[in-house]
Amino acid sequence: MNECPERVERGGRYLYSVVNTGVELAFGDIGLNDNPVYTIPNKDIAAVVHSCQAEAYRTQDNEKAKEWILSHNYVIDRAGELFGTVLPFAFDCLIKGDDETVKNWLDKNHEKLKSELERVDNKAEYSAHIFCDRRWLAEKLMDKDQELKVLKEKMAKMSKGATYLAERQFELKAKDAIAAEISMLARDFGSKIREHVVELKTETKSSQVSEKYKGKQLMVTLCCLVHKDNVEKLGEVLDEINNRDGFAVRFTGPWAPFSFVDLKED
Repeated sequence: MNECPERVERGGRYLYSVVNTGVELAFGDIGLNDNPVYTIPNKDIAAVVHSCQAEAYRTQDNEKAKEWILSHNYVIDRAGELFGTVLPFAFDCLIKGDDETVKNWLDKNHEKLKSELERVDNKAEYSAHIFCDRRWLAEKLMDKDQELKVLKEKMAKMSKGATYLAERQFELKAKDAIAAEISMLARDFGSKIREHVVELKTETKSSQVSEKYKGKQLMVTLCCLVHKDNVEKLGEVLDEINNRDGFAVRFTGPWAPFSFVDLKED
């Protein structure tokens, strides 16, 4: 990286992250739409930005939107490689004003930002998607749920007319039993995972998964803030779950700690 070159002055600054450095440096033209990215330092921290118009990035082109998001995340990853753990901003976070405005914001919020940087130091975000084979789980429940076993035996002795209502009752009870079992297992898995993470959050938004996991039910998605010294232990716990009959785990990371840092109020 080099010292920052002359820049075309515009009315806003696009924010990527806050990092632990007091030096003004240039990353090159790696920002959204190939904008030059650079740091704006204040004391011993800095904002990673590019100069932009003071207006949101909007497009109807899905490919362009994906390109912007990839560029956004790439800049944050590069900042992490150069400066260690960063405080990442969500896509399309801007400050209306120039470099001096950003410096003033950093100065005003220095204590909180520095504290957050220290809190996530040597830590990264990982995501664990835990899946189960619903059919396999249902078969296992038939073997151990006494109420379902009795109902199934009664159905075998019923006339065709009476069987329809009994089957409906059986389906509803089986559905409730499976849901309860999945919830219990998710709590059990979460408890084992929690032993090796600093913070744990359950992701409620649905996310796309690869074809490898099609046909399996997503039990839970866990966002984990993990110290670098505990990543291997966490991986061992997830391997143990993944190797159990009827279950599968998708473990991804490391990422910047998006789920564990909130800079909106600042």
